[in-house]
Amino acid sequence: MKIAFIPIDNRPVCYQMPKMISEIDKNLEFFIPGIGLLGDLTRPADTDGLLEWLKSLPEVDAVILSLDTVAYGGLIPSRRSEDSFDAIKERIFELKSILISKKAKIYAFSSIMRISNNNINEEEKQYWNLYGTEIFRYSYNYHKLGETKNDIPKNILEDYLDTRKRNFEINKIYLEWQKEGFFDTLIFSKDDCAEFGLNVMEARELEALGGFTKTGADEIPLTLLARAITKKIKVAPIFLEPEYKNLISNYEDISIEKSVEGQLTLAGCEIVDETNADILLYINNFEEYQGEIVMKRDTKHFHGIWKRPDKPYIIADVRFANGADNEFVRKIFDVGVGDNFLGYSGWNTSANTLGSLICSMKTTYNSDKNNAFKKLQVVRFLDDWAYQANVRQALKSTDVEELKDKMCEFEQVIKKVLNIDFSTSYSFPWNRLFEVKIEFN
Repeated sequence: MKIAFIPIDNRPVCYQMPKMISEIDKNLEFFIPGIGLLGDLTRPADTDGLLEWLKSLPEVDAVILSLDTVAYGGLIPSRRSEDSFDAIKERIFELKSILISKKAKIYAFSSIMRISNNNINEEEKQYWNLYGTEIFRYSYNYHKLGETKNDIPKNILEDYLDTRKRNFEINKIYLEWQKEGFFDTLIFSKDDCAEFGLNVMEARELEALGGFTKTGADEIPLTLLARAITKKIKVAPIFLEPEYKNLISNYEDISIEKSVEGQLTLAGCEIVDETNADILLYINNFEEYQGEIVMKRDTKHFHGIWKRPDKPYIIADVRFANGADNEFVRKIFDVGVGDNFLGYSGWNTSANTLGSLICSMKTTYNSDKNNAFKKLQVVRFLDDWAYQANVRQALKSTDVEELKDKMCEFEQVIKKVLNIDFSTSYSFPWNRLFEVKIEFN
């Protein structure tokens, strides 16, 4: 099977991870643009270059793409771009023409512009550092109470609302294309959701018009990749805290149970009981509330007994957002992962964890557990467990040498557990602690 893939941006989880996942399945030929064509924290993607890359593609079976990448230059630029509605419309119609000529199945997603509840402008327009929480409050109260009173300067509020309107009208164009049968699958993503807000209003309007909305963002291209891979897999979800599976994760608006079911269904998996399952999906879910290590929001760690299953299994570690549950990982390592182990993830939000894990399961199932599989698991444990849940908390700067020193002891543990020898190098591709890039030497 031949699949082309246009990511959100050049972050390791968006660019490196899909490549690593695709390499596990030797029957999958994977096409991805050069990393230089994609955007980063401050620079948008080369949209003209991406369109030329699409034109030059050989015949493929499916195209997976972030529409934001081509329309605005990426997910972050979709909130910052000053391009006019007409300029973006012209660009996406050129995209449509190219994709029609490819005669491939199109799996795509576009974001519903998020509203972050903080005064941090790292991923937003410059004025967010002064008025971010005010804009969030305006959005929340407008939806919940119909209230328009605010302390935001008129020109800033108008600019914000104009940007929202532009993006929403572009999304309605995609919805018309869907009704024409252009997309095999089209998703509108809801990132960093609250109960009320302009983004929630837009999502409901798109749903009323026939659109499909989903909580999450960064993992959605991987979920679409899983959907495009047509392996039929029966999966049994098993919650380690079953009495708490109705609780809602941080940054999401549905229960963890519904999140799991939605991710599996969208990825083309059949949900069954343990007896009839090909693969068991263990979810290390939270009691009372989801913790978050970086925000110093602790929660109860896993305190049960972990017994390695006899069937093939994967593990979604969502007890904490953005990092592993140290107690749970220790218990996994104490008993060993065994021959039936097909993957672990504890990446950022629950949706991020589930989407990436299920995608890697799709390529791993009925494939040899080769070096590509082992490398992916090394990266997952080094990133989600060693770095996010432990080392990151001890760093005060993006000093790569200090990072390497602190990762050494975790590397030794992982080498023993996964029975693999490796040498790695580390970097901070966006010059911040939020994400780390792990490469094999």
